[in-house]
Amino acid sequence: MTETIHWGILGTGNIAHKFAQGLQALPDAVLLAVGSRAQETADAFGEEFSVPHRHASYEALAADPDIDIIYISTPHSFHYENTLLCLDAGKHVICEKPFAINAVQAGEMISRARAHGLFLMDAVWTRFLPVMVRLREILGSGALGEVRMAQADFGFRAAANPESRLFNPQLGGGALLDVGIYVVQFASMVLGEPPVDITSQVQMGETGVDEQSALVFRYGAGQLAQLSCAIRTTTHHEASVFGTEGRVRLHSPWWRGTTLTFWRSPGVEGGETETLPFAGNGYNYEAAEAMACIRAGKLESSVMPLDETLQLMETLDVIRAQWGLRYPME
Repeated sequence: MTETIHWGILGTGNIAHKFAQGLQALPDAVLLAVGSRAQETADAFGEEFSVPHRHASYEALAADPDIDIIYISTPHSFHYENTLLCLDAGKHVICEKPFAINAVQAGEMISRARAHGLFLMDAVWTRFLPVMVRLREILGSGALGEVRMAQADFGFRAAANPESRLFNPQLGGGALLDVGIYVVQFASMVLGEPPVDITSQVQMGETGVDEQSALVFRYGAGQLAQLSCAIRTTTHHEASVFGTEGRVRLHSPWWRGTTLTFWRSPGVEGGETETLPFAGNGYNYEAAEAMACIRAGKLESSVMPLDETLQLMETLDVIRAQWGLRYPME
């Protein structure tokens, strides 16, 4: 019989609801506890998802002796302190993306997890979906030949609310940290290494955070990644990989998609379209990965390794430095 893993969720916002819904698709997962900054919000979340332990502080959640692992769902600027709190309490952690505000914070989080001998993972849920598993199979098979280019975009038009997490510098706002991490991690997954050169263009908004940007990465063997992200502009929501012998297109919305088309020759008109539906709402796959790693005694995921997470944060730091974007907490 598979060992049941007991989960806690830190935070009660929109993404916490999605993750809780994802856990419902896993028979070997129990959502045992939730932590909020107020008892009424913890109780409301607990009622909605039948969570028995409802804590009125993050500290109380971290100290709950019956929890195995905690999912961090708070705004970007709190990931660092919330993760360290839970690790220091002896809990395994998966932390919502972006993993931290910057690479310094990320490095400390990773070092703390390793010092405690605890599992830690960047919650890039997209990477664990069936369509991404299939893409990695195609890449691993060599069917595309030498991969030469990756493209991805993620942009949407949000209402300009200066106090919201998307636009507020105090909360680590801006398109790059919110949705740019999707396209940057996609390039990393496809090309398998950090870029050697980064070029970017940005439009900054009235609150001092990035509202849209275009990124070009160059890699060691001359490969390129063309990426874009936005929080005031809706884009195609597609991603593609181009090789010397073939290409793949991930259909919109690529980061939570179910369909890809695979051309076995670059110039061929008709490709092979595959549909790979996912169970639950998709967030269950990252949770299942974390649980499999914990049961196997692993301290990190081979699909989303910690060294890569640190490299991703270093890349985001370089981009923000080009724009002169520094957050108040840095």
